[in-house]
Amino acid sequence: MEFTGNPPNAEYRRFESNREYERVIDELIPLTQRIIRVFDKTLSRGYNTASRIESLRRFLLASRTNRLLIVLHDTRPLPLECPRMIEFLRQFSHACTIRETLRGAKHVADPFVIFDGSHYVHRFHYDHMRAAQGTHDAAGAQELIDRFDEIQECAGPPLPANVAGL
Repeated sequence: MEFTGNPPNAEYRRFESNREYERVIDELIPLTQRIIRVFDKTLSRGYNTASRIESLRRFLLASRTNRLLIVLHDTRPLPLECPRMIEFLRQFSHACTIRETLRGAKHVADPFVIFDGSHYVHRFHYDHMRAAQGTHDAAGAQELIDRFDEIQECAGPPLPANVAGL
């Protein structure tokens, strides 16, 4: 038997639906206890729904050490497509950061969201809906955390809390 470092309840499954991708994100946010890391081309409209914003609000209010870290290739659409997220950033600028990738990371094309160090949802390319969900998968999550850290190193400074001039 191969040792993966994962508990026996680790699961990995694939799917091909945007609706399911968004549903998985919404299901995993309330299970998160410390940190959510988001990498994408830009934020989906799911981040503008009242239910997701409320779920993220509850997550950040649960502990003053909780963090939401977001790195995007393009932040320009946010004020128009995700005004609730912009307001959320204003309210939680101490715990939420949104950064834009610089040229060195613009080639990365597989969005993902990591919840703590064991759950994630990963699209294989932002132009396609093939995706996977890992639960209790510390090894898979750690690979994505390492990628997130590399992408974040190739990102500009966090957007200011008053992002009206994006």
